[in-house]
Amino acid sequence: MGGQHPPPVKLLSWNVNGLRAVLRKNFLAFLDAEAPDILCIQETKAAPDDVEMLWPATYRTYWNSAEKKGYSGTCIFTRHEPQSVRRGIGHPDHDREGRVLTAEFPHFFLVNVYVPNSQRELTRLAYRQRWDADFAAHVASLQHQKPVVVCGDMNVAHAEIDLTHPKANVRNHGFTPEERAGFDRLLSTGLFDTFREVEPGPGHYTWWSPMNRARERNVGWRIDYFLASKVLRPQLRRAFILPEVLGSDHCPVGMDLALPSSP
Repeated sequence: MGGQHPPPVKLLSWNVNGLRAVLRKNFLAFLDAEAPDILCIQETKAAPDDVEMLWPATYRTYWNSAEKKGYSGTCIFTRHEPQSVRRGIGHPDHDREGRVLTAEFPHFFLVNVYVPNSQRELTRLAYRQRWDADFAAHVASLQHQKPVVVCGDMNVAHAEIDLTHPKANVRNHGFTPEERAGFDRLLSTGLFDTFREVEPGPGHYTWWSPMNRARERNVGWRIDYFLASKVLRPQLRRAFILPEVLGSDHCPVGMDLALPSSP
């Protein structure tokens, strides 16, 4: 039978490194220009009441803010009302920092995540390993119900191709064997890296140090991802990075997903 196929759903993810700060720069212009169906934000560093802003009426917003003021936090902007929204992953040790929002839509779960940083001296690496295991279990439990899309700041470069100087960073936070193994564990729940599905080459990054003109020289790390259940691979229409979007030390990443018109 014939019929019109709906346009792909456009999903974006961006660690804004402070929503109030990026609002003073280019956030609303970015939102207007890109017009995503769903935007996931990490490191809001704010609660809804901290932001004196009338969002475009086309978006509903869902927040998971950290107990600690001005720290961490996630938010979802969506044109489509979710069937349900869950804050955290059900672990008190992890859920005080506002790092996970899970929204259920008819065809998939969307998990917006801001993974903990292991810190420069690896002081939080042991905690990070517990986090990785518990987060992977959360995603695996969702996978038993329907396909999953996971996006956000994973705070790890998965492979050597995902950072400019891999050899020099093997024992540095963000590229330790332990963190990379944690990413592998997440993929083993049945996910694939959407960007690598379309772009196998080097030189594509999502975070740059503010030091030494790193962004200008494109000396960076790819630590922001869209992962999706393997069953969604045929629906993937595009996966991309937007390095030209400024306002944060991270840039946005995105994907277009073609979905049926009805569940």
